[in-house]
Amino acid sequence: MLKGYTAPRTPLGRSSLVQPPPWHYVGTALAVEYDARPEAVAAFLPAPLRPGREALAGRCAAYFCDWQFASGEAAAGGEPEYLDPVHSQYREFILLLTAEFEGSPCAYCPFIWVDQDASLLRGLIQGWPKQIGSIWMTRTFELASPATPMIGAGGRFGASLAAKDRRLVDARVTLRVESESMPQPNFSRAFNVRLFPELAAGHHDRPAVHELVQLRSCDVAVSAIWRGDAELRCSATRARRPICSAGGCGRSASSPWRRASAG
Repeated sequence: MLKGYTAPRTPLGRSSLVQPPPWHYVGTALAVEYDARPEAVAAFLPAPLRPGREALAGRCAAYFCDWQFASGEAAAGGEPEYLDPVHSQYREFILLLTAEFEGSPCAYCPFIWVDQDASLLRGLIQGWPKQIGSIWMTRTFELASPATPMIGAGGRFGASLAAKDRRLVDARVTLRVESESMPQPNFSRAFNVRLFPELAAGHHDRPAVHELVQLRSCDVAVSAIWRGDAELRCSATRARRPICSAGGCGRSASSPWRRASAG
C-alpha cells in the first residue's frame, strides 16, 4: 500500500513533497501598502467577495517575506526541518487586495511567487496561486556594521522579485517610527480559491475542485513593527500577467516586521 500526503507516494510514505498539516512558520516581512483603482481591484475578486468600501477601497499591499518552516511532525517530537535549512527556508512575494466578505473586511491574493517547490505545493493546496520566482530582501544583523541596516529610525531596506528571467518588482523602504498597527490588508482574514482543473477532454471548463476557503492561523505572535516611507516599482512589460494592473504603484507606508504562526 502506498502512503503519503502528496506525491510521490511510497510504501513508507516518507518521500511526499509536502507533509500533512499543521504547518508552522516564522519569518520576516517587508510590506508596502499602496492604493489602486477600486474598479481594477474589483476585476480580480472572485464571487462572493466584493471590493472594500470607503477608506479601504482600492487598498493593496505587497509583501516580501523570508520564511522558515516546520511541519506538525517536527512539533510532535520529530527532527525539525530547520536542521536541514534547504527544506525549511524560502522567500516569497505576495500581493494582497482589500475585499469584503459578508460585510466584513478581508484580503484576497491574486498573485504570489515563491522560490521553493515544497512551499509552492503547500500554497496550491491552500488556494494560494503560487508560481516560482526569485525573491531577494535586505537582511539585518544584530552587530553594528556598514554592511547591515538597523531596524529603527533611518534604517533602509530593499527587496526585489523576478520570474522567468524578468525583473518584476523593486521596493525601497526607509523606517521612520514604530507602529502598533499591522500593514493593511494582511493575512489575518485572507480568503483563497482552491482550484484544481479536470484533465479529461470536454471537462476543462468544469474544475474538479473550485471552492472559496478562508485562511485560519493560530498561536500568532508579532514582533515590533516599524513604519516609514516606501517606493514600489512594478514592471508593466510581462505579457498576459501584469501584476500592477490593479493600479499604479507608488509611495506609501511600509513596515518590516517578524511573524510566527501555526496552522
